[in-house]
Amino acid sequence: MARIEPFQGLRPRPDLADKVAAPPYDVLSSEEARELVRDNPYSFLHVGKPEIDLPAGTDLYADEVYAKGRENFTRFIREGVLRRDEQRCFYIYKQVWGEHVQVGLVAGASCQDYQDDAIKKHELTREDKELDRQRHIETLNAQTGPVFLTYRQQDAVDRLIAQGMKKEPANDFATYDGVRHILYVVNDAAWVAAIREEFRSLDALYVADGHHRSAAATRIKVKRQEANPGHSGDEEYNFFLAVIFPDRQMKILPYNRLVRDLNGMCKAEFFARLSERFTYEEAETKVPEKPGEIGLYIAGKWYLLRARPATFNAGDAIASLDVSILQDNLLDPVLGIRNPRTDKRIDFVGGIRGTAELERQVDGGRFAVAFSLRPTTIGQLFAVADAGRIMPPKSTWFEPKLKDGLVSHLLE
Repeated sequence: MARIEPFQGLRPRPDLADKVAAPPYDVLSSEEARELVRDNPYSFLHVGKPEIDLPAGTDLYADEVYAKGRENFTRFIREGVLRRDEQRCFYIYKQVWGEHVQVGLVAGASCQDYQDDAIKKHELTREDKELDRQRHIETLNAQTGPVFLTYRQQDAVDRLIAQGMKKEPANDFATYDGVRHILYVVNDAAWVAAIREEFRSLDALYVADGHHRSAAATRIKVKRQEANPGHSGDEEYNFFLAVIFPDRQMKILPYNRLVRDLNGMCKAEFFARLSERFTYEEAETKVPEKPGEIGLYIAGKWYLLRARPATFNAGDAIASLDVSILQDNLLDPVLGIRNPRTDKRIDFVGGIRGTAELERQVDGGRFAVAFSLRPTTIGQLFAVADAGRIMPPKSTWFEPKLKDGLVSHLLE
């Protein structure tokens, strides 16, 4: 059973929505964010990445960063840039990116479900990042970055979502990245009751993106519950801001790898070592097409690697992932990268940047070799999460990204 709740969303003034909507805090560097907002005082990056309004080089975890975020957030509310809905609502968030369309329900998802594993995870979280999001939420007393959840598609939910989109949208605009964003506000009592009931019939929700946000929200829920003798379970702090999409609409791109050096080997030695676990051939194809295949770029040429039989367990949900095959058979034993979470010799490139970015980094001399991968499937994500296991780091890249600032959830 999945519990979802409507809430009084804090939303931008309609004529400013396209200026307020901003990328998530964790997909841009501070320098990229500063450049993006240079001529836009309304960007929600002033709230999500408030270091952009402080001197360059400011510690991202300094008290003044969180205080600046609160100052900017409060100013947006005071000046009417952001306004709170008078009624509890659900929201429908539709994104159109080329031929891809995805439609999600914006709702308060249950922190208790997260604790009970009715909201399932597939990534490890880092405590420092959890604490960063916790401080941000507590300083603003609001959740401003939505968690991206998914579920196994249900026809009854689809019908209700379609019904909710029959009215005029509150927002409809395109952003610089070519994505169209359409937001509907739905507060009809019968519809609200019906969608809540349909979600109660779901076995589970799954975190697609936003593990640190959901973990941070749950930390706050536990903290406030312990401090509240009259805790009922219905307080706003019991829920976190989420956009919930059916699995059939998920678009996952690959998460590619770059490695700075060949671990002391020359190119010939490197290929001799990797040939123990893979066959290889020069290839024009830059993106592999079949399970167990990996693209490799080195010294201006692309190669296609194929994992040799018996080098991985095809029946294991983790070991059969292409990212695991690469890690277990090449990155670790050949290149000496035992912990990709902490090793500074490896970097990761989301598939949205394409193989051209891999070529640019290697050709520019910053990295010695690049690996392109097939995207992990939503079925593989479900299998890992259902088994209560954790995917290797940087296994999934979901696109298009949800914009921050379109709807925020106040915890008062």
